[in-house]
Amino acid sequence: MIISQLTCRGLTPRWFAGVPWTIAAMSRPSSDLAEFRKVFSKAQHIAIITGAGVSAESGVPTFRGAGGYWRKWQAQDLATPSAFSRSPSLVWEFYHYRRELVLSKSPNPAHIAIAECEARLKEQGRSVVVITQNVDQLHRRAGTQNLLELHGETLFKTRCMSCGNVAENLKSPICPALSGKGAPDPKAEDARIPAEDLPRCERSGCNGLLRPHVVWFGESLDSDVLAAVERELDTCDLCLVVGTSSVVYPAAMFAPQVAARGTPVAEFNMEDTPATARFTFHFEGPCGSTLPLALERCDSEPVR
Repeated sequence: MIISQLTCRGLTPRWFAGVPWTIAAMSRPSSDLAEFRKVFSKAQHIAIITGAGVSAESGVPTFRGAGGYWRKWQAQDLATPSAFSRSPSLVWEFYHYRRELVLSKSPNPAHIAIAECEARLKEQGRSVVVITQNVDQLHRRAGTQNLLELHGETLFKTRCMSCGNVAENLKSPICPALSGKGAPDPKAEDARIPAEDLPRCERSGCNGLLRPHVVWFGESLDSDVLAAVERELDTCDLCLVVGTSSVVYPAAMFAPQVAARGTPVAEFNMEDTPATARFTFHFEGPCGSTLPLALERCDSEPVR
């Protein structure tokens, strides 16, 4: 695979559509659940790639597509080093809103179906790995154990811009100046909080400005995580793509490359994506409805 050649998070480049694959794109993937279940029943190592859509059903905004805005911005406008450099107050308002929102949300049936499938198959000597682009921790809260987090572990870790210290931070609000700020209404005025009143490092003698410890657009993903992802995708015998738009790379490349080596790939999404035609299966609809049916216990599985 060529995952290692693209290590920065970003929107799918124009040349991506022209990347050569070893097999031709399919005209239309199957939506035959019974046929998928046959493949699922025989799979020994299943890789599940998840994106923002899987958490949207928990009420977590995706900040993409029609209506996917916080005020007048989408995620790629604010989740960047340059945006933070220009206006740390605005970026912290955005992340404060997201932190407070996620604290009030719970895993939905899709998260739970994935976690239960992982636990059940583990007892049978089979394996499930979840590769997620999300930083809301809803997979962990649902019980997923074998989890690779591409864009950082969580919204609830910070990194100091001065000393580099990474720390968990569950404060609500994260600092007094952000209390009541971050409203997503397009008419809301920017708080323009002075930098000295934004979240600051608590290490003795530092007091540096903190930033969210997540991977922003244009930043490099963790090389160890990418290497682990590549190993998992090279060895899986079934891949699921759940709630992802397939427009943010390098994650957008993962499933098409798995499909290119002849491994079945099933997409679960509210609509077609740029990669849909390359996959074996496509199940349209809310992931919380389609995925539990797809991953429930097969008749051939032992009951314990």
